[in-house]
Amino acid sequence: MNAPEAEAAAPRVLIADDHPLYCDALRAVVPQACPGADIRDAASQEEVLAAVNDAHALDLVLLDLNLPGAVGLSCLRALRQIAPRTPIVVVSAVGDPKVMQDAIMAGASAFIPKSAPGQVLINALKVIIAGGTYMPAEVLCALRNADHSFVDELTSRQRRVLELLSTGLSNKRIARELNISEITVKAHVSAIFRKLGVTNRMQAGLEARRLLDQNY
Repeated sequence: MNAPEAEAAAPRVLIADDHPLYCDALRAVVPQACPGADIRDAASQEEVLAAVNDAHALDLVLLDLNLPGAVGLSCLRALRQIAPRTPIVVVSAVGDPKVMQDAIMAGASAFIPKSAPGQVLINALKVIIAGGTYMPAEVLCALRNADHSFVDELTSRQRRVLELLSTGLSNKRIARELNISEITVKAHVSAIFRKLGVTNRMQAGLEARRLLDQNY
């Protein structure tokens, strides 16, 4: 008889916040979205960067922008350099639309206000862990009027891929929806990023919403 297959490793989640009460709240919420999560804490920019450097592969970072040692988006930008593939969810009390926009453009996978209900955060984390992106409607509305320019026109197929990407679908799901190969989807996504001048799926999704609002 073959040995049973090893169970999948527990998702590793870093909570980066220096407010003990909110950290406790996040510790209670995260397992509802990521059962069995291996949760770690960091309370300053220095601790966050050390934790990410020490971890072989974090699956998710929940980041407060106002950490000791951080200036503006310094911690987010440093994290994006160290761990370019790790989803980073900004969970912040800051409500300035410009800060929200800048955080997304700096590589955050989502921006969740600390005032959001716990269920909103749970739903967001489920989507992000599954490979999607998430942004509450009020944040999306705040960002909708951001002044971006487009480098080139998209083909009709790329427009369709962009529409599906903006709903949070993975490349595999988009391939199924359009009855094309996942390799073809990846090629379209790369072209979309290049043409729109963006670097991640969240940024592309925001551009897609703007295009749809303009009856694109």
